[in-house]
Amino acid sequence: MEGIIGSEKMIKNRGRLFALPLTALLFLFCGFREQTLQAGENFGMVLHGGAGAIRKGSMTGELESRYRAKLTQALQNGYDILKKGGSSLDAVTGALVILEDSPLFNAGKGAVFTNTGSNELDASIMEGRTLQAGAVAGVKTVKNPILLARKVMESSPHVLLSGDGADSFARDQGLEIVDPGYFYTEKRWKDLQKARARETGNDSEAPLEKEKKHGTVGAAALDRKGNLAAGTSTGGMTNKRFGRIGDSPLIGAGTYADNDTCAISATGHGEYFIRAVVAHDISALMQYKGLSLQEAARKVILDKLTAMGGTGGIVAIDKDGNVAMPFNTEGMYRGWVDRKGKITVKIYRKD
Repeated sequence: MEGIIGSEKMIKNRGRLFALPLTALLFLFCGFREQTLQAGENFGMVLHGGAGAIRKGSMTGELESRYRAKLTQALQNGYDILKKGGSSLDAVTGALVILEDSPLFNAGKGAVFTNTGSNELDASIMEGRTLQAGAVAGVKTVKNPILLARKVMESSPHVLLSGDGADSFARDQGLEIVDPGYFYTEKRWKDLQKARARETGNDSEAPLEKEKKHGTVGAAALDRKGNLAAGTSTGGMTNKRFGRIGDSPLIGAGTYADNDTCAISATGHGEYFIRAVVAHDISALMQYKGLSLQEAARKVILDKLTAMGGTGGIVAIDKDGNVAMPFNTEGMYRGWVDRKGKITVKIYRKD
C-alpha cells in the first residue's frame, strides 16, 4: 500500500494556482491509497458503495458490520465468477445485483425518494474490449437496473434508455418487474421528509444538510482474458426534482472501461462528475499522457474535481490489475479482491 500523498499545498487548475483549505489538505493526506495485485496475477475486482460524510463513530458497530458484510459478499460473488474464468461483465453485474438488493445502499431496494415521493433509478455498464455500453435513467419498476443496462448494451442498438420506455424494454426482455412499493424503506422515506422540512425552514436539524452521502454503488473488474468492465447503479439524490439525472448512467462521466487503459465507476455529486467527465478523463490521461492509473486518478479527483468544488470518488482497475480508490470526502464504502481471493473492505478515510 502506498503511503501519504505529497504535501504540496497548491494545485494547478487551468493554468492558475489555488491554495487548498486545511480540510482539503487533510483529504490529500488520508484515504487516497492504491493497491497493486502481485506480479503475475491477472484478474481482480474493486467496488464501492458510495462516498460522503461517513465518520467513524457516526454509526453503530452493528450497522458497520452489516455494511462490511454486504460489501464482502458482493466481492466474493465477483471473485467466484472471475476465478472460474467468467467475464468481467458477469463479475460486475453479479456483484452489483447483491448491492442493489440491499436496503443499505442508494441503489435498487435502498433507492432514495424524489420530491414527488417516487423512486427513479439509474444504471450503466461498459465493457473495455469493444467499448460497448448500455445505460438506463429514471426507471421505476425494474428490480435490478444494472441488469437492464446490460440488456440495453447487448440486446438493443442504443446506449441510453429512459423512463417509461426503459421500463417497457425491461418487460420485453423478461427482466424481473416489481411494484414501485418494493423500493420503499422507512429510512429513505424519513430522509425525504427531513429534506422537505429543510426546504421550508421547519427543520431544527437544518445544519445537517451539509452531511450529504452519495450512496451510489459501482464495480470494476479485470478477468482472466484481460477484458475490463465497469458498472454503476444509483437511486440519485434525495428530494430531486424535474427528472434530474446524474452521472451514474452517463458513459464517460460515472462509468467507463477500455482494455487499453482501465475500468472506472464513480460516486459523488453527479453534476460535477458530468462537467469534469471524470471517468473518461482518467482513461484519457493514461492513454494520451502515459500516466499510471494512480497518477491519473489522483489528478482528476484530487486536483480537477476538488478545485471545482465537487465531492466524491472513484474505484478503478487497470489492464495490469492495479487498482485505485481516491476520494475527497470523509469516507467511502470500498473494497477489492485479488486473484488469491483476499478481500479487503474499508469505510473511513483512516480505515
